[in-house]
Amino acid sequence: MPTGMWWFIGAACGQLLCAVLLLRTRSRESGAPRTDEVPPPQALALLRGGRRAAVTVALVALHQRGAVAAGRKHTIRANGGPGRTRDPVQLGVHRSLHRAFALRDLVLRPEARRAVDALHVELRATGLLRSPARRGAAGALLGCVPLTVGVGAYATAPSGGVLTVVFTAGALPVLLAVVLLRLPPATRAARLLLADLRERHPLPANRREVTDGRLVQLYVALYGDPALAMFLPRFSWEGGLLDRPWEVERNRPPADRGPGTGDRPG
Repeated sequence: MPTGMWWFIGAACGQLLCAVLLLRTRSRESGAPRTDEVPPPQALALLRGGRRAAVTVALVALHQRGAVAAGRKHTIRANGGPGRTRDPVQLGVHRSLHRAFALRDLVLRPEARRAVDALHVELRATGLLRSPARRGAAGALLGCVPLTVGVGAYATAPSGGVLTVVFTAGALPVLLAVVLLRLPPATRAARLLLADLRERHPLPANRREVTDGRLVQLYVALYGDPALAMFLPRFSWEGGLLDRPWEVERNRPPADRGPGTGDRPG
């Protein structure tokens, strides 16, 4: 291999190492999650599915108190006051509903965004979410890895058997960069926590097995669409809360299909 190519591969490995250091968190990632510090359902939803999932769980809690209802054309509208809640996300979401909004628009409303951003900060402080700034810097470095290897190959112009060696040596940092680019915002500690909670709270076979509204919020936070379709089919369908409504509709039994199915949130 040309000597100059080693410098380029070394630079790519250095970029990779810096990105790994940026993606590290001060969390309890080396141990099992502590079950005595379980975050609220909105926080769990944020860890599982991001901003949209957190707002969805807040809407479920508000709907259980009659504070929101499905509007026209798959929108959500306010249906009275927020009730007795001090949850910042629920209050932020409810304040955003000065008119009916589709979920994709509601997630972007300033009041809802600020509330979820504050939840982001709390979860980053506990090591359950990675910092967006550090993820952005790491992403920029990781994006430079294949570029550095490619520029090195072009500049040194290897040929024949040397080209095979260059390809083999440069492929490893590039593959590692691709893997790291696909890392979710949630840390390993967060993934362990979600897996532990799913093991302790498997989705029931029938919604009538659950009579506690708080548990419904937990199931929606952990499982998303399947829990919404089970516990709040009408509200979820008419309000446009489902991420993949076509999949839910295809998997539901014929007798339970359609927007007219009643809700039993517990």
